[in-house]
Amino acid sequence: MTPEHGELDPLASGWKRCEGNVIVSCVIFIELAFLNYTDAEEQQPPQPPQQRQGQEQQQQQGRGAHLPRELLLDVIQRVEASEATWPARRQVVACAAVCRSWREVTKEVVKTLEECGRITFPISLKQPGPREHPVQCFVRRDRATSTYLLYLGLSPSLHGENDKLLLAARKIRRAARTSFVISLVSNDFSQSSSTYVGKLKPNFLGTKFTIFDSQPPCDAVVLPNNRPSKRHFKQVSPRLPLGNYNVATVSYELTVLRNRGPRRMQCTMHSIPALCIQEGGKAPTPTGIIHSIDEQVPTLSTSKGKEPAVEFSSTSLSADLSGPVCTNEVPLVLKNKAPRWHEQLQCWCLNFRGRVTVASVKNFQLVASVDPSLGIPPAEQEKVILQFGKIGKDIFTMDYRYPLSAFQAFAICLTSFDTKPACE
Repeated sequence: MTPEHGELDPLASGWKRCEGNVIVSCVIFIELAFLNYTDAEEQQPPQPPQQRQGQEQQQQQGRGAHLPRELLLDVIQRVEASEATWPARRQVVACAAVCRSWREVTKEVVKTLEECGRITFPISLKQPGPREHPVQCFVRRDRATSTYLLYLGLSPSLHGENDKLLLAARKIRRAARTSFVISLVSNDFSQSSSTYVGKLKPNFLGTKFTIFDSQPPCDAVVLPNNRPSKRHFKQVSPRLPLGNYNVATVSYELTVLRNRGPRRMQCTMHSIPALCIQEGGKAPTPTGIIHSIDEQVPTLSTSKGKEPAVEFSSTSLSADLSGPVCTNEVPLVLKNKAPRWHEQLQCWCLNFRGRVTVASVKNFQLVASVDPSLGIPPAEQEKVILQFGKIGKDIFTMDYRYPLSAFQAFAICLTSFDTKPACE
């Protein structure tokens, strides 16, 4: 079964069964420490009813709530360091689900995707990728259901058991218009769902696409002709319609004479300033992980007749007001890297460094297109920020890096799957 976000198998004691010598040692150490605390509590004299009630409420927060903070910090740091890849990285998610004190320490230990290069929580999909190396993913297309699944990894595994699902999209047709709805799960594409993260809408000719985010990006401003956004919100009911914020536009060059050749595209990232690719520059980085851990992760405590369930939803990634957004600076513009014509192969070629093996009109590489007056170094302008290409029937690779997020990169790649009668 394909692992989903927050898919856990907690024990009755409220702890996820862990694998690996380091994790097992940590768990044994925790249990011994807990027994010591339990013995000390049993030796205390009887407490007044009011004080006893407060202690019972504290116990409901989880068995590990009484452990010293220094001990928790050391344990979670060991888990974070040892479980670098999925599915083993689910142990880090399990740490955040034990109780409130564990969540606080996990927030402190787990860094942003740009800093650590590891996808952990759903908010990582809205954060810029690492600068030094790309995040390597692949996309599966299901023609029967018009569904596109984004997985983390170099390529599909043999049995698919270790393939980590990041995002899913479905092409929805209404009358003469189509749109792609993007979700955290592969079986719920409702825009009123807590798993909704955004959508992609093309124009009639398939030459221009608008990317909508369910949450307003950091440091973004809603344009004056739209309703103001709620910048700080606690929780949005899954029943309410989620926000749609215009964060990017993808345009394909119109081909009038229908000459054959690679597609030409340009992406205007309204929420990302162009200067962020400079050394020392900073791209908007959502920190919704603070809210999503606190408000969306229930404590792994058992109740009579019920098994604890943990689910990381994207409710904290959404807003209930919509409107296009922009930054106060010049937005980042991406353009496709021009391919060269190979005389012997009689095709257009790009160096995908072995990540793309099948020729396709959908293959592309995106680099920054900046004004010379901004003083961006040539090396940064030549750096491939996003590449997408075919490796087999209905299987494609997607590699992205800073300043794009997984959501933005996936939405851009989805534009390749839509029909473009005016571009081909």
